Amino acid sequence: MAERADSARELAEKLVLAGVGAIALTAERADALAEEVAARGGIGRDEARSMVEELMGRWRSETVRLSERTGSGLAGVFREVGLVTRGELEEIELRVAQLEHRLRLLERSD
Repeated sequence: MAERADSARELAEKLVLAGVGAIALTAERADALAEEVAARGGIGRDEARSMVEELMGRWRSETVRLSERTGSGLAGVFREVGLVTRGELEEIELRVAQLEHRLRLLERSD
């Protein structure tokens, strides 16, 4: 029985990963996937739905973590080659504008 649950879990994991691709599953698609897992794995629909939801949650958290890791990795590469972020550029533009304003005020007072 435990072996059957493990194979059903592996099947569910493969189906979810294959079905998800680059987009999140809709509730309707998750229900259809749970039905398919239940039919193929010989388990109950509720158990299959629970597995699908668990795997979707893990996939989403992994996606967020990977995107954060990729973002910080790219930021390091950009810094190494001397590129700046949009925020850093906007901060520099603001500072230059402030300095120009102060310079104009000083020139007027002479």
